[in-house]
Amino acid sequence: SPAMRQVFDAVERVATSDATVLVRGETGTGKELVARAVHTASRRARKPWITVNCAAIPANLIESEFFGHVRGAFTGATTAREGRFAMADGGTLFLDEVGDLSAPLQAKLLRVVQEREFERLGGRERIPVDLNLVTATNRDLEAMVAAGEFRQDLYYRLRVVVIRVAPLRERPTDIPLLARHFLEHYGERFGRPGLQLERAALDALLTHSFPGNVRELENVLQAAIALAPGDLITEDDLRFHTDPAAAPTTDTGLSLEELERRHIERVLQAVAGNRNAAARVLGIDRSTLYRKMQRFATQDAKRH
Repeated sequence: SPAMRQVFDAVERVATSDATVLVRGETGTGKELVARAVHTASRRARKPWITVNCAAIPANLIESEFFGHVRGAFTGATTAREGRFAMADGGTLFLDEVGDLSAPLQAKLLRVVQEREFERLGGRERIPVDLNLVTATNRDLEAMVAAGEFRQDLYYRLRVVVIRVAPLRERPTDIPLLARHFLEHYGERFGRPGLQLERAALDALLTHSFPGNVRELENVLQAAIALAPGDLITEDDLRFHTDPAAAPTTDTGLSLEELERRHIERVLQAVAGNRNAAARVLGIDRSTLYRKMQRFATQDAKRH
């Protein structure tokens, strides 16, 4: 899709530098894959790739996790330990969910980003570090800065280059490609190679809102591959587990014609108005799409 081509172009350009990258996007869009692509395309590709999920580490352990500690730094620290910054020296450090960092950790991270050196917990030696820093978040950092929940100086240090990964509902042309990939990958893994999607099943995927994004698509197809009775995955084999709190407004109660109209509008928006691409996603030829668009325009004119 055009949205993903922009991501690929940004990755290609930024990978030639050591600029700090902030990857933004909803949960399940593939932010870590984009971060990994930056590392893989960079001059540091053969050096360490180290990841930290800032939201998954207990607050009392995260400083040691980041910077390591010396022996006796705290109760139970019977040996010295290397932190993730030291482990990533020469390579890339990826901090996922960086918006979840506490205020004290934000201050210490700012110092490392500025000075490119750190101290182990309980130690006094300043240790230089040479790495590329890539961070990611699904949170609204601007709102957090305005609310005093995230340091403004750190925010500007992290967002030197921003790569936004669009939600799946904004790029439906990617769904057939992703679906094919997951069919091949999990088909081999589960001992069921050669599985195919029937047209109705693909249509169901194309019309689903996917609040869980690519991760939800992967889970839906993984379950279908494991449980489908035949070699053709049907619409009945797809089990969508939509979170009502995360789902956008539904189209319940609309006529079939209005549902079709809205779906065509969403697809056209996702492909930046490219009618050939929209027709391929919709499974119709370009002339049929044009006639439908003319009919909708005529109906609008009559209403007004």
